[in-house]
Amino acid sequence: MSESSPSPASRPKGEPRFPGGPAPDPAGSHHERRIRSFQPRRSRVTTGQGEALRRLWPKWGLDIDGKRTLDLDDLFDGLPVVLEIGFGMGEATAQMAADDPETGILAVDVHTPGQGNLLGLADQNGLTNIRVANGDAIILLREMLAPESLDGLRVYFPDPWPKKRHHKRRIIQPEFLSLAATRLKPGALLHCATDWEPYAEQMLEVLTAHPDFENTQEDGGYAPRPDFRPLTRFEGQGLDKGHVVHDLLFTRRAEPQAGD
Repeated sequence: MSESSPSPASRPKGEPRFPGGPAPDPAGSHHERRIRSFQPRRSRVTTGQGEALRRLWPKWGLDIDGKRTLDLDDLFDGLPVVLEIGFGMGEATAQMAADDPETGILAVDVHTPGQGNLLGLADQNGLTNIRVANGDAIILLREMLAPESLDGLRVYFPDPWPKKRHHKRRIIQPEFLSLAATRLKPGALLHCATDWEPYAEQMLEVLTAHPDFENTQEDGGYAPRPDFRPLTRFEGQGLDKGHVVHDLLFTRRAEPQAGD
């Protein structure tokens, strides 16, 4: 069994858990008051994950503080950049980065073990086209990315918030799409995937209705899983249980659809 990082009780008061690593609340809880589409998970960080955070965060990590605009050309040495929101433990992200080294992946999550795991995978496999961002993806999009700076956006298996009273927390909403559209280049691909049928239906509905996006499928429906999206362990477990995974592939229109 892997050892965990030192407990809070074993650290002097006020000392950060991972010096030089991701901040606990990078934008500050005072930054704004709004409904969040994510819920930070506090779970065990292994020794390896903690070591990766301490050693690699200064090189490949960044906190979403909302205080600056990122220079993606500088951050990724001129590569085209795809934003991935929510990467879990990072296995699929690392695989996509390895399969396509000519594309930079800006991977965002708030799950500390996953951040450490992805940094470790990048290091072990010599992947230099991954950067890990810690914090709220909405603040990143709105405050820290320039207009039309992204070549793609991936949202794989976001929290479905299954209870009806929580549906307003789902990230794929018209307001989010309007913001994302301003940061995507014309023709850029927005790729969503979910194994929660009601959420898939909502995604398809709001994407189809949005004037800035166009379905890549002629029939206006779901897309087959593209080869570039790996089958994740989580997804495989769901498929074994009979879950149906839906992929949605939409492109950013150069101009809003006439009449909208």
